[in-house]
Amino acid sequence: MNKLEEQNKLKEPRLLHHSELDSTNKFLQMISEEREYPSGTVILADYQTEGRGQAGNSWESERGKNLTFSVLLYPVDLPANKSFVISEMASLCVKYTLDQYLPDISVKWPNDVYYEDRKISGILIENKVIRSKIARSVIGIGINVNQMTFSPNIPNPVSMAQITGSPTCFDRMDVMDDFRPIFAQQSERLNQRCYDAIHNDYLDAIYRKEGYHKYARDKEVFDAKIYDIEPDGRLILERTDGSRSGYAFKEVTYVLENT
Repeated sequence: MNKLEEQNKLKEPRLLHHSELDSTNKFLQMISEEREYPSGTVILADYQTEGRGQAGNSWESERGKNLTFSVLLYPVDLPANKSFVISEMASLCVKYTLDQYLPDISVKWPNDVYYEDRKISGILIENKVIRSKIARSVIGIGINVNQMTFSPNIPNPVSMAQITGSPTCFDRMDVMDDFRPIFAQQSERLNQRCYDAIHNDYLDAIYRKEGYHKYARDKEVFDAKIYDIEPDGRLILERTDGSRSGYAFKEVTYVLENT
């Protein structure tokens, strides 16, 4: 390999596979400060000792059974107040990947991915902001692949293997290989500022996009339908009387109707 070929190879997104890390997000943030890795670079760990979810929640994953990884994104000229489009894009990438294996995959606001009424994937996004723009985004993703049992303390999890009934049905790296070109395609849409198109695709994929369903805020349970999601990520619900209200993450919860 000549010098030019070596330089071009360094510009290509890489997949760095580790047997164990404390957190793929933390590790990717650290190495990104030390060296300029290209957008789309993936850090994959067979096991995380400090796996994290949204709002400080932990992420349970049996060693070697699932996909736990982080992917690097350098958005082009993206204002910080429009950062939710990264969440929309990332969750669509997971949905489109799982669509190749399973039916009935949707995106539950803000960025969980569901099979029917059960969570198959979670996403944790950590952005670096410079001068009111997103300079770097580290997108942590967990996908339940071959795990057959989960802690009873975890609400409504499901894996690809549980859905199909086979603990050896899926090769994790095949799923990873399917994800990466989808991420490259969707991140290019983001960098071309196709924000409205991404948003519309996200709304089309949203969990409970049709009809009225039960939601809860504090001790109140009410029926509402999803009206829209604002650029800052606020969920707009329309109640049966036609009134609309916006909710930030954790201000409102979904009430599962078949439990």
